[in-house]
Amino acid sequence: MVRKLLIGGLLALVIAAPAAAQTTTLMPGVTYNRGVQFTPHGPVAIHVILGPRPTGLYALRPTLSNETIQGTERVTSMQKRLSAGATMVGVNGDFFADSGRPSGVLMRDGVVESPPYGDRSSVGVAAEGALDVRRVEFFGTWGGLGQRRTLNDLNQLPGPNGVSLFTPSYGPATPVQPGVVEAVIFPFPPTTANTDLTGPVIQIAGAGGTPIPVGGAVLVARGTSAQRLVEEAPVGANVALRLIFRPEWTGVAQAVGGGPVLVRQGGPVFRAQEAFTTSQLSPRAPRTGVGQLADGRVLMVVTDGRRPGYSVGMTNFELAQTLVRLGAVTASALDGGGSTTLAFNGELLNRPSDSSGERPTSTALQLMYYGVYAAPVDSVISPNGDGYAESQRELSYKVVRPSTVTATLTAPDGVPAYTETVLREPGTYPVAFPPVPLDPTLPPPATPAEGRWRLDVSATDDLTRTSTTSQSFTVNSTLGFARLSRRVLVVRPRGAQKIQAGVTLTRAARVIATVETVTGVPVATIAIRRLEPGRFVARWNGRTRGGRSLAYGGMHVIRFRATNALGTVDLVSTPFRVLRAAALPKKKKKPAGDG
Repeated sequence: MVRKLLIGGLLALVIAAPAAAQTTTLMPGVTYNRGVQFTPHGPVAIHVILGPRPTGLYALRPTLSNETIQGTERVTSMQKRLSAGATMVGVNGDFFADSGRPSGVLMRDGVVESPPYGDRSSVGVAAEGALDVRRVEFFGTWGGLGQRRTLNDLNQLPGPNGVSLFTPSYGPATPVQPGVVEAVIFPFPPTTANTDLTGPVIQIAGAGGTPIPVGGAVLVARGTSAQRLVEEAPVGANVALRLIFRPEWTGVAQAVGGGPVLVRQGGPVFRAQEAFTTSQLSPRAPRTGVGQLADGRVLMVVTDGRRPGYSVGMTNFELAQTLVRLGAVTASALDGGGSTTLAFNGELLNRPSDSSGERPTSTALQLMYYGVYAAPVDSVISPNGDGYAESQRELSYKVVRPSTVTATLTAPDGVPAYTETVLREPGTYPVAFPPVPLDPTLPPPATPAEGRWRLDVSATDDLTRTSTTSQSFTVNSTLGFARLSRRVLVVRPRGAQKIQAGVTLTRAARVIATVETVTGVPVATIAIRRLEPGRFVARWNGRTRGGRSLAYGGMHVIRFRATNALGTVDLVSTPFRVLRAAALPKKKKKPAGDG
């Protein structure tokens, strides 16, 4: 009975919605949710990406570090390198060796660059956007002038008496290895699975380090297989190879290794019986998973870990339960631990556990968007001359294919202040703000009109695919000119100093003044007022909410938040330091009769 109660309690904690969730739209149709679950083991920070079924303008694709099997690269770096071709959000991919070689399959656009590991799950994406998580076994054959023989591996040095195929995906040359024999094949077709691949031998080499020709491949043999390669694949002979998947995995064009399977037919998988150790699955650690909902939408889930007080992480089964709670009907884990990464447009969204920050990985799995994209802008600006939020960062939009684009910037009165329809080549294009008047005879305004502005962009690309995006922001100068009376506040059990923070209002508003740490942790609310235009001063005596205890030492700010018909605007003071000190000694009374 006690065991049932414990299991039920743990399930309730896993199934409960994360607290303090914050949802953001990253790009059209794709949202990011960040929250915290509180468990008996400590807090767990959870990051969730939800995107459309990966078809049309969207694709779920693996990316390869530096476009070579050898070596590693950060997920953020991959995104920046590929940003001209798509807008993307992604997670780390497969487990990998020190050399950077993925432990399992890597297949892009039907081309196999690393074979599957049959004792672990592979994650495939079919052309219609379905996620296919299953174990796929690999073996291969090669044949020249003699019989068909075993091909042991792809883009990996063969065993003592084995044969392996190296393609340009491996890198510029084969690995240096004494005693090998190499047959250079050119031309050679892309390495698709379950298909006969044929090409002529143009060179026999040895000792490794042989250049791998673009559009070609190199067969590398060791031990007893080396002599067979010399005899059966001489220069001029045609060599036929076949990379065999079981099952065939028909229709899958993109795939990355991972495992274990987490969700099968809508239920969490407790024990997948895959080639993982208990130490890989059971400890609470950073975790990465990918799944799909019944309607085809894609989930990417990352949990931070190994950071006591911030996030302790999850076990593999807890990640499986979380994915089920979020609606996944199928899902797989990917590499975790220090490799766990979530990034958007080259910027980290999670907090990797390594002390050095984001870890370079072998592969990543990216949800890519090929439509028009407008970069985020500041939610509120206040061009009032106080030096805070004076101007909007550059408004812009990006297209990744030749497109006919219509961009419209609408003023608070609902009238377009700027509009254009133009054919654009792939690239990023600015939209001026404040806008140049549509009537060229009118001078540009000194300051933009206060209220809500909106940028709408629609595009039709050369494949006749249509897409839209928008960004909005508010011009609001209600608050300005925040000033502090001191830069250091000394707080004591008795007789503490006070700090004054003044702000100017240009119109009536409801104002809340709070003290926060510089990292955004609330410390005290020091004013809630309905104010008329003019100067307002808030005071703080260094005590936390309710005045029962002293604030901790460190850097703090005072935040003013004003709400009125224009919306809500924040103004943050310059930082100041809080110093805690002992109580001042009491003054001694003079003895009676002293002169």
